[in-house]
Amino acid sequence: MIIELKKPAEFEGETTTALNLDLDSLTGADLRRIERKVRKQLAAEQMTLTVAQTDTDYLLAVAAQAAGQPVEFFDALAAPDFTAVTMAVQNFLLGG
Repeated sequence: MIIELKKPAEFEGETTTALNLDLDSLTGADLRRIERKVRKQLAAEQMTLTVAQTDTDYLLAVAAQAAGQPVEFFDALAAPDFTAVTMAVQNFLLGG
């Protein structure tokens, strides 16, 4: 799935205008690994992950895996693009 960014994103000296989220390439093992990693990170911050498919941290971790980008990349996105990415991942995971 290609997401055309409304505003180019600058990250580590590179400009991105579109993002390829290869969500179809992910496996159940990928999703389980990502969820465990996010739960561990949140626990270190004394936070909990309730429903993974609606949690922004989890959705961004899945997007990062699917796009081959670090999670920090998504912090450089404009708010509408950030939201488009998280909603696209959520819709994919929930079968929407």
